[in-house]
Amino acid sequence: MPAPLPTASSSAAPVPAPGPSPDAGACRFVHGPIDGAAILAAVAAPAAGGNVLFLGTTRGVTADVTTRSLDYEAHETVAVAMLDGLRAEAAARFGLCGCAIVHRLGRVVVGEASIAIAASAPHRREAFAATEWLLERVKAAVPIWKCEEDGEGRRTWVHPGDLRGIEERR
Repeated sequence: MPAPLPTASSSAAPVPAPGPSPDAGACRFVHGPIDGAAILAAVAAPAAGGNVLFLGTTRGVTADVTTRSLDYEAHETVAVAMLDGLRAEAAARFGLCGCAIVHRLGRVVVGEASIAIAASAPHRREAFAATEWLLERVKAAVPIWKCEEDGEGRRTWVHPGDLRGIEERR
């Protein structure tokens, strides 16, 4: 059980918050369910007033096409290095206290998370902006490939920055 929080009448002097640590959090791939609470906790910091967790989940219907599942593959060594670079850039650009990106590989069924991006910042606006900025860059540039399986068992590969698979369905 965690220690109770001090009350406003505590006689203990407040502990000053440490400066931002852009190293808080990590970038990695997992082959099973993503633990969003653990990722959010990894970026928590005393100086953070805004803590944001984005979970990208597999939806059941896209452009009137039923989705059974998604399968993800990546060039892991290159992709982790790129994720780390994006994380460092986001930390500097948005003044983050912490940032983490976790992407799932393998099969992801409807309703399960395929990506988690957590950011903490002194203010909420920067934390929200950082998670969106990171998601757009991960989707456009990082070598992670997605194979969509529709309700009839047809499979379509979608590559980073390549929307042809999506466009063909519209």
